[in-house]
Amino acid sequence: MPPWLPRAMVLALALIAVFQLGSWAFHQLTGLLINVLIAFFLALAIEPAVSWMAGRGLRRGLATFLVFIAVLIAAAGFVTLLGSMLAGQIVKMVEDFPDYLDSVINWFNGHFHTELRRVDIQEGLLRSDWLRNYVQNSATGVLDVSAQVLGGLFQMLTVLLFSFYFAADGPRLRRALCSVLPPARQAEVLRAWEIAVDKTGGYLYSRGLMALVSGIAHYILLEILEVPYAPVLAVWVGLVSQFIPTIGTYLAGALPMLIAFTVNPWYALWVLVFVVIYQQFENYVLQPKLTSKTVDIHPAVAFGSVVAGAALLGAVGALIAIPAIATLQAFLGAYVKRYDVTDDPRVHGRRNRRSGTGGSTRLRKLWVRRPEPGHPGTEGAGGGGSS
Repeated sequence: MPPWLPRAMVLALALIAVFQLGSWAFHQLTGLLINVLIAFFLALAIEPAVSWMAGRGLRRGLATFLVFIAVLIAAAGFVTLLGSMLAGQIVKMVEDFPDYLDSVINWFNGHFHTELRRVDIQEGLLRSDWLRNYVQNSATGVLDVSAQVLGGLFQMLTVLLFSFYFAADGPRLRRALCSVLPPARQAEVLRAWEIAVDKTGGYLYSRGLMALVSGIAHYILLEILEVPYAPVLAVWVGLVSQFIPTIGTYLAGALPMLIAFTVNPWYALWVLVFVVIYQQFENYVLQPKLTSKTVDIHPAVAFGSVVAGAALLGAVGALIAIPAIATLQAFLGAYVKRYDVTDDPRVHGRRNRRSGTGGSTRLRKLWVRRPEPGHPGTEGAGGGGSS
């Protein structure tokens, strides 16, 4: 046995053990790492406001605390208003349910010549096995829902705590990171950090502005239709449609359609038509102008990044995918060397007619040069062929 073989075997086993331990630790800490990533992007989003307040003389920790308080008050007010609206609508729907059921039974009896009664339907529903099983499953699932709610609250507190430290100690964090890098690398890291702050803040600024425009437009429509809780529904549509990628628009429009349906079924159709038309206006007119200077990403790239982010990290990845891709694109754009594009019509989407050598062009030239019947050269050509 060579003298180096035992040492090599021990080294290989040690490397395998370290890899297995690192893989196990990574899978155990995946939730924490995702929370830290969310907190980092949240700190980048509030960095401009914190820096502006710190530049006016406030301590950075106090400025971060004031920004967080403002955000939490706005979120709590929105959730409270939305909850009161939903509770009122649920109570109204429960109170009006017998009338709805009577109208459905009358329509069914009139069209199908049946003799259904509401009392028979209610007794059959109360005695059904489906309702009994549903109640039992709901009772056993209360503990699971409570555990999920507590876990969500703990996760939110973790994100808020990390984002507060990232924002309040941003300069200290940058100094600690740059202290282990050479001067050339320090400049690149600081430049990447600045680009990330600009792109993340610009993304939230543009989305907030589009949410404001969307909320105002839908508020006007809901007020015209006299749909209840129009202000809260407008805020719901503005926020959900802008900050939930891809399906946010349709998810946001579902709630106003449901509330409008309780007033008049035709109002729900009008809301659907308005949501579709406004979405086209936003995609082709509003969004390109608002995001051209903040997050200038091609729509196909944005959609692909959202899909990739959702596949990797779920809803969190879908939310942070666009600012992350915008940051990467801006950072690479600063270091990628670009050249002047040649003045070729194919670059502009047009074909150079003078250089066209396709089959249709050659056939057209042969047809133009072909002698007409009775032309002086025709008989010569025919005689030559017969001889």
